[in-house]
Amino acid sequence: MIDDARALLATGPLCDPCLGRPFADRSFGLTNAERGKAFRVTAAMDDDEPYDPPEPDACWVCEGQCDRYDEWADRVVDALDGVDFATYQVGTRVPPLVEENDRLLREDAGMDPEAGELFKSAFNREVGKRVGRATGTEVDFERPDVVALLNLERGDVDVQVNPAFVYGRYRKLERGIPQTEWPCRECGGSGVQLGDDGEEDCDHCGGSGYLYEDSVEELVAPHVRDAMDGTEAVFHGAGREDVDARTLGNGRPFVVEVKEPRTRRPDLDELAAAIDDAAADRVEVEGLRLATHGMVERVKEHPASKTYRAQVEFARPVDPADLAEAVPTLDGATIEQYTPERVDHRRASRTRTREVYAIDAAPGDDGRTATVEVHGEGGLYIKELIHGDEGRTDPSLAGLLGVDAEVTALDVTGVEGEDEPFEDPDYFVEDEE
Repeated sequence: MIDDARALLATGPLCDPCLGRPFADRSFGLTNAERGKAFRVTAAMDDDEPYDPPEPDACWVCEGQCDRYDEWADRVVDALDGVDFATYQVGTRVPPLVEENDRLLREDAGMDPEAGELFKSAFNREVGKRVGRATGTEVDFERPDVVALLNLERGDVDVQVNPAFVYGRYRKLERGIPQTEWPCRECGGSGVQLGDDGEEDCDHCGGSGYLYEDSVEELVAPHVRDAMDGTEAVFHGAGREDVDARTLGNGRPFVVEVKEPRTRRPDLDELAAAIDDAAADRVEVEGLRLATHGMVERVKEHPASKTYRAQVEFARPVDPADLAEAVPTLDGATIEQYTPERVDHRRASRTRTREVYAIDAAPGDDGRTATVEVHGEGGLYIKELIHGDEGRTDPSLAGLLGVDAEVTALDVTGVEGEDEPFEDPDYFVEDEE
């Protein structure tokens, strides 16, 4: 190693960190600067020569950058001022000449070009640990709250604030509200159409650009965005209910993803209250928790079973005994459903099989109505299970009774994970002490 150190010193003036980096894998607990100084002192003593301390700015490899760790850390702290974060990562755009010098240093000394630690990794680490000490935060190489990118050529710091996530469940108490914004198909969401006298308000949407005035997304997401002082909010739901269906019971899981938040830990009780107050008994939320990025995929992909309550009207009176005989046939049955006619324009046309886990029905007093409760596999079309969709769903309640049926009102009363609940603790941000 002493011979290698002498060979490195022979390449030109080196600072201690650049001299020590090729030996970064030796002796845990030392900095590269300490390794470099140790080799420089040892070589001077072995050669019985005066110790000649380095001039950092004269280093031909890093051109003095290794003497500026503190300066760069201060720049990062200043760039992050006003941003709420608990984890961070530092990255560096290294000038091509410095990267080339870093490689030539080892090659000119006859060493492995990858020996020890490369300049970029060392610079990230040295600046990063100073940022952590200054801010009381922790480095995270997977999904940090913020990323500070140092540009050594320009001398500036670019800050990337990664999204924050809030999980909860919503109840939709009013019919006629879609889950997400529903742009008008006629005008493409622009609100205008070409008329005889040029552009005019779209007749289909009245110039709003949307088919519905409000949505669960619009009633929830902006409040989360504002509470986190973000630039944008994206709503992710665990499936969706029909526009004319309510969501009651324990509600439907959702995640709001907030882009570039400056506050990552809002008061969730205040946030829930603000959403409920603004939604005015149309939508309400509960169980708000700070979540991780993984929760987005979980609510979108995690298999869920759902429980429904349907108000059904038959085309003619149905004998309660016939209803009591037909319902058990569907209990535990595997249902084949060809893409329903009402969604055929936006879903692939194919036959899907879904399970009915449990079903019960209570006839109305007039014989023409019934209340049907169904617990089924995610993706089971409940309306079609009732009316049969002209034979596209088999078996169906209407088909078994031999009478046309219509769902006059539908409520979702429960949404649960098939194998495990959505509220797995691994998908939430730990509460601060």
